Amino acid sequence: MSMIGEYLRVTPDELTRAVSDPDWALELIEQIQDVEDEQELPPADARLFTTYKTWDMLGFLFRRFNFPVDVVHGEEPFAEDGDWGYGPPRFVPVERVGVAAREMSRVSYDDLIRRVGVGELAEAKVYPLGWDSPGELDWARGYYGDLALFFAAAAACGQAVIVWLD
Repeated sequence: MSMIGEYLRVTPDELTRAVSDPDWALELIEQIQDVEDEQELPPADARLFTTYKTWDMLGFLFRRFNFPVDVVHGEEPFAEDGDWGYGPPRFVPVERVGVAAREMSRVSYDDLIRRVGVGELAEAKVYPLGWDSPGELDWARGYYGDLALFFAAAAACGQAVIVWLD
């Protein structure tokens, strides 16, 4: 079983409803997933996005870079009792989505991996384990670029982002 990072763009009204009714949010995710699975939308057009197994590597790089927004785990709790896979979901509020989008447009993936060795990933036990060649640092490059596009689109639409590990 794999742990994958999941994201959902929501309007402020949808976020309010999701916080008060997490089961409704899960239903919304299923509805959007049914539609988007057929369309194969680019990250800027999609409401759902995944970083697959790169979530922990991205989180490690963001923390090391002192990134100002926790885009990997979310910043605000909700559905504390809910378990959407590997723990409860969290969200990034609208104003923090804008901060994240601006920062990701300014920070390249090369900036994030500068002076990072795969040995550091192995030592920190970054998921998934098995870091043994320098080329593996490029594994999350495309996901970072797509995550930046996803957050930029959310910011442009005034949306929050729900985050969870599934």
